[in-house]
Amino acid sequence: MKYLLNHPFILHVLNQSITIMKFNFNHFTAFILLLFTEILLTQTTGFIRHTFGDFLAVIGVYCFVKSFFNIAPFKLGIGVLLFSFCIEFLQLTSFLNILGLEHNRTATIIFGNTFSYGDLIAYTLGVICAVFIDKTPLLQKKTSFITR
Repeated sequence: MKYLLNHPFILHVLNQSITIMKFNFNHFTAFILLLFTEILLTQTTGFIRHTFGDFLAVIGVYCFVKSFFNIAPFKLGIGVLLFSFCIEFLQLTSFLNILGLEHNRTATIIFGNTFSYGDLIAYTLGVICAVFIDKTPLLQKKTSFITR
């Protein structure tokens, strides 16, 4: 067991996971603002709630993950997009029924209950927007507008 913990590969993975975790205040603030916006959007209907809400939701997931992990924007964007697509394709099944959550309003709002190709487009555009904004030079600066 002692040899296993001192194995070069294990040490490399542990060192990499330690350096990849870093709190980012700006991304966390953006996540909180997007979360409140999403909560406000639940009070609306139509295009704003369904399509624009999905667009903002993937940006929120992106910002949440980026708040704690220093992952390259393109890699994170692909991961968030795959996650979002998986949730959307699960809506083709009765997975909320299988989990016993078909009458749970919160689960229905978070996971949805109807598949839509428009949602896939909104997710894709949201991820493209998040990656583009994250790669802008203004956000790449190490300085923050907030004094600590």
